Parts: sequence; structure tokens; C-alpha cells
Amino acid sequence: MSPYNVLIDSSVWIEYLKSGGLKKLDRLIEEDLACINEIILTELAPSLLLKNEIEILEGLKAIEMIPLNVDWDIIRDYQLMNLKNRVNKVGIPDLIILQQVIEQKMSLFSFDKHFKLMQNHLQFELITE
Repeated sequence: MSPYNVLIDSSVWIEYLKSGGLKKLDRLIEEDLACINEIILTELAPSLLLKNEIEILEGLKAIEMIPLNVDWDIIRDYQLMNLKNRVNKVGIPDLIILQQVIEQKMSLFSFDKHFKLMQNHLQFELITE
């Protein structure tokens, strides 16, 4: 079992901040099950800084940050798998997130359609609602 629990993708954080909350994410945070990585934080931080939402950014930084260990061979294999299965326009950051989720046996909470498409070809737990 992974020491980490649920990796919260930037798509969920964006919806969370836009809508004023998501019950499932609130529960994961309260139960200390939510975590992020540097890619997700980097996707969110510039916009938060631009809007001077420092308190929100500090809150995100307080969530468990899991270290990245990128295996470029696996990333290339995932992208080849995507191309063979007509799963197009998947960015490298999403592939790195996917590698981390699979390697560390975590769940992924995401609204990004690419993860749902990749789940048809790889085994990982995806939370979408």
C-alpha cells in the first residue's frame, strides 16, 4: 500500500476554487488523504499569484507533496500506447502524473478526460466525481 492516498489533479482544484468547494475533496482534505505533486502545484501557482490569492496557494503548499521520480522510458511507452489507441493530445505532465499514480499505487482524482481514456488501457484507480 502506498504511503500516499489520493493525488488531486489540477482540474479538480480549479473546479474546487471556481465552485466554492466539492464535498468529496473537502472530505479527502479533512481525512488527510489528499496529496499533490510539483507538476500540479506548478500548474496552479502562477494563476493564484497573478490573482494575489496567496492564502490559497499557501493552503495548497500545506497539502502532502509527493516527490516525483520520472521514468522517461515509461513515459514514452505510455505515449506510444496512447497513439496506438488513438488517445491524442495527452501532455507530458499528464503522463508523468499517470506514471506516479501507477508506480505508487495511488488513486487519482481528476476531471481530465485523458485519464479516463487512458484507463481503458492501463490499470489505475480514477475518481471522477
